[in-house]
Amino acid sequence: MHATHDLNSPAGPPITFDAFLAVDIRVGTIVNAEPFPEARKPALKLVIDFGPVIGRKKSSAQITEHYTPETLIGRQVAAVVNFPPRQVGKFMSEVLTLGFADPAGAVVLFKPDQPVPDGSRLF
Repeated sequence: MHATHDLNSPAGPPITFDAFLAVDIRVGTIVNAEPFPEARKPALKLVIDFGPVIGRKKSSAQITEHYTPETLIGRQVAAVVNFPPRQVGKFMSEVLTLGFADPAGAVVLFKPDQPVPDGSRLF
């Protein structure tokens, strides 16, 4: 599955509400971030705390255009938490951190506009 960053692409095909609910998107707080120099494309390794039920999960995120590790600590982000883990080089990425492409195609992270409890589910 490849995400499109094309602003000119139409909306995807219709899905059912149950299909939407199958994608578990949660909010978590970044508790650790570090460079990922071994990645094929510039990326950062993140550890995100999704609260007491889901816990801390790792994510490889191609977000180096707008973010440095030190600016990410304490920031809330949204992520898909129910994809199978994915091996990225020697790193196991457990969640997909969500963002949007800016006009140049660089990732801008998605976050709530007010703090919410870690582990809150998007609905």
